Amino acid sequence: MLTCAIIDDDEINRLTLEHYIELTPDLKLVASLSDGIAGLTYFREGNKVDVLFLDIEMPHLSGLELLRVLTDPPEVIITTARQDFAVDAFELRVTDYLVKPFEFARFTQAVQRVQARASHSASASATPAAPEAPANADLFVKVNSRMVRINFDDVLYVEALSDYVNIVTPKQKYIVYTTLKALETRLAPFPNFIRVHRSYLLNTQHIESIEDNTANLRGGHFVPIGKSYQDGFYKGLQRI
Repeated sequence: MLTCAIIDDDEINRLTLEHYIELTPDLKLVASLSDGIAGLTYFREGNKVDVLFLDIEMPHLSGLELLRVLTDPPEVIITTARQDFAVDAFELRVTDYLVKPFEFARFTQAVQRVQARASHSASASATPAAPEAPANADLFVKVNSRMVRINFDDVLYVEALSDYVNIVTPKQKYIVYTTLKALETRLAPFPNFIRVHRSYLLNTQHIESIEDNTANLRGGHFVPIGKSYQDGFYKGLQRI
């Protein structure tokens, strides 16, 4: 059973979420609040929940501002009518981002992501292991005028293109306005991503073979392994 709180200044949205929570056997609602200030007071009084359903645009204190001041926030599912806050929200490590109006099926999918993260944390606590990538491996990136969700488990490699990067998956390529260095920093928690060339980041999960200092990836993709990166790369392979 996961305890839940709702913070949303729209009464209709709160009632919808309360109804969805009531329909979900694994959830228990313990607080439904109408603004960010009330939410801040609730948590500063020592109250804790497993899941927070949080609106962004609220008077006095927005949802993102609330997240920035909470010292130990719970799992957060953003519920908002705006798509353009997605990048900022995921930088704050939210679990999911629901754009209103959303159906019960999409709500359930978000809850399942929280449950998967909770299960992962419980397993890690019970059996100490080597550090692993965060459970939330998604990031929204801006491609032209669209915000696109990319799951980094699907990424084969990333190639630098001057002030842009080319993020390559088995099905598609995404040209994103950022630097390889910035994306390398964003991917630091994911040990399967390794810098293998001044122009390439490689996802080692997709390597099929290595020949002549070239990594052969699934789907017929090839990535060169730069001379100055070879020692670190091959040492890393011994731990894979």
